[in-house]
Amino acid sequence: MTSIRQALSVTALALVTGTVGTVWAQDTPGRKEMRRVDLSGAPGMEVILSISEYKPGDALPAHFHHGIEAGYVVEGGMVEVPGKPAFAIPTGAPIMNLRDAPHAGFKIAGDKTVKLFTVHIVDKGKPLYDWVK
Repeated sequence: MTSIRQALSVTALALVTGTVGTVWAQDTPGRKEMRRVDLSGAPGMEVILSISEYKPGDALPAHFHHGIEAGYVVEGGMVEVPGKPAFAIPTGAPIMNLRDAPHAGFKIAGDKTVKLFTVHIVDKGKPLYDWVK
């Protein structure tokens, strides 16, 4: 239970520490979009399914979405936030980030690739990521 709490606390740590690593214009290079469809019954919204893989040394800058992000840690690993000790994001941990809530802001530590499955339900026509400055 402690590991899951630590993994979920990444969002709170990102708010304190700010962006880590390189910032990409629209997306992270490790994200592979699997499917994108309109959300039926909700004009102006879309659903995006993705798998993201972050290798050791890769950074996931602090960001937010114009909608909800839910997901699952398919393959866990170690992450570190600047100025804090590295900690594990365990395989099987849930991911839930509400609209406009800044999260992430960490670098992959150790020797394992972290793999995430995410579902975004977001405003159509807006960027999937907006970076925290």
